[in-house]
Amino acid sequence: MRTTRIVVAAVAAASLLLTGCATGAAGTDGTSPAAEPSASADVSGDLTVYAAASLKAAFDEISSRFEQENPEVDILPIVYDGSSTLATQIIEGAPVDVFASADEANLTKVVDAGLAGSGQLFATNTLVVATPAGNPAEVQELADLADPAVSVVLCAEEVPCGAASAALLAQADVDVTPVSREQNVTAVLTKIAADEADAGLVYVTDVRGRDDVFSFAPEGADQVVNRYPIASLTAAPNPAAAAAFTAFVVGAEGQEILADFGFGAP
Repeated sequence: MRTTRIVVAAVAAASLLLTGCATGAAGTDGTSPAAEPSASADVSGDLTVYAAASLKAAFDEISSRFEQENPEVDILPIVYDGSSTLATQIIEGAPVDVFASADEANLTKVVDAGLAGSGQLFATNTLVVATPAGNPAEVQELADLADPAVSVVLCAEEVPCGAASAALLAQADVDVTPVSREQNVTAVLTKIAADEADAGLVYVTDVRGRDDVFSFAPEGADQVVNRYPIASLTAAPNPAAAAAFTAFVVGAEGQEILADFGFGAP
């Protein structure tokens, strides 16, 4: 009987030890430990990420950091473009593991096609007026973009920066006829920096740290906020790595990197 009691006590102690470990692994806010992946996570193989053009600098850093902590994972060159273009490619069958959109509408297209779950918000962004360095056209406020003498380039309305631009201009009752509409915000900024247009609307994160453009936040910009969601695809070729990468982006380390590049909290 004494031997039996000792065995039972030992089993109970082991059980308590395991329970304590499991409890300690979860965050104090009840989040899963998957929210903070590390090099010990059992993930490997290639990972394909599609991300909005405005995320390039931040996601280049995030992917580098993720690979350092998960050396068995090889993130293939991230495909950056307008979110609407990326959503279309995914719906048409592109083999993608993770989609990070600059707005909820384009991820919803992918979700409605049965190709992804609802996703998680991980960042926010707002617009600024950008001009070539020195602001040669002397653009001082959003209303100046309506001046026919000012050449303006905007994102196409189907992409997030274009939809946000339309909302901001409508909110201010400013009617603009752009000289061109681009398929992603990077193309807008490229034209402005090259002095191919007098002004345009881009994200605040796009002009951060650049000295080849001048920018200012127009009145009302804080009322037009783009919310960025990220999701693993249901048919992801590498679901384990996709889940780990997504968790990294929404976790503390990913959020710190995004903040360093000027993105707001989700």
